[in-house]
Amino acid sequence: MSENQLPPLTPGVYIVGAGPGDPDLLTVKAQKLLAQADAILWANSLVPKQVLQVCRQNAEIIPTANKTLEEILPMMIERFRGGKSVVRLHSGDPSLYGAIYEQMQALAAAGIPYEIVPGISAFQAAAAKLKVELTVPELVQTIILTRTSGKASAVPESEELGGLAAHRASLCLYLSAGQVEEAQEKLQQHYPSDTPVAICYRLGWPDEKIWLVPLDKMATCTHEEKLSRTTLYVISPALGAMATGELGARRSGLYNPEHTHIFRFQSRQRDSL
Repeated sequence: MSENQLPPLTPGVYIVGAGPGDPDLLTVKAQKLLAQADAILWANSLVPKQVLQVCRQNAEIIPTANKTLEEILPMMIERFRGGKSVVRLHSGDPSLYGAIYEQMQALAAAGIPYEIVPGISAFQAAAAKLKVELTVPELVQTIILTRTSGKASAVPESEELGGLAAHRASLCLYLSAGQVEEAQEKLQQHYPSDTPVAICYRLGWPDEKIWLVPLDKMATCTHEEKLSRTTLYVISPALGAMATGELGARRSGLYNPEHTHIFRFQSRQRDSL
């Protein structure tokens, strides 16, 4: 085995988060698994092909955008039972709108060992691109990740968007471009109409685009740009405060010289000896 060659991967199913799309944002573990796996079943409508550049040249690459769970699961099970390692490659982080619960249930019922490997989610990539902290002291300390109800997934009544918006937290809205008018209306019941909204399209993909618009233009921009999928909306008091300069010199107490905690207290004790 050469110095750079990875050892064979233990047969099993690895449910891996591909991150938002940029191959550089794959975790080290995800890169290693993709480089070792015998077969990769990838959600090709949600994960760009560029992420696959780290895969083995002789790996079996299977796109699944046009397949149902009833078609995908037998493929994973068959390859495992043939002694192969399988990566099920999801976009973002698998635990967030990844529809992995039913996959885990079926794999467990079939006695197939599996592992979940987290990935960076779109809201994290968006905050980095926007150069904004979504949790600013005394301004906003909560991040809500949610969506509007769709044909495939209904949102519980207790988590209806209007109720969540009432918190005026940093709200990250997934999978909602198709219901953008309804979403805007409910958001405007609680956020001012001039609240900045970041509309993030295909973050990490080669054709990534980000628009920063007032809340009352959220639906108009979505329609003008013909956005229907792979779109994330970020609505946050931090965006508004950043745009107006309201944040100023505001800072957390964590690294403030006036703030003492156990590690800094011990360091000061040593310095005084």
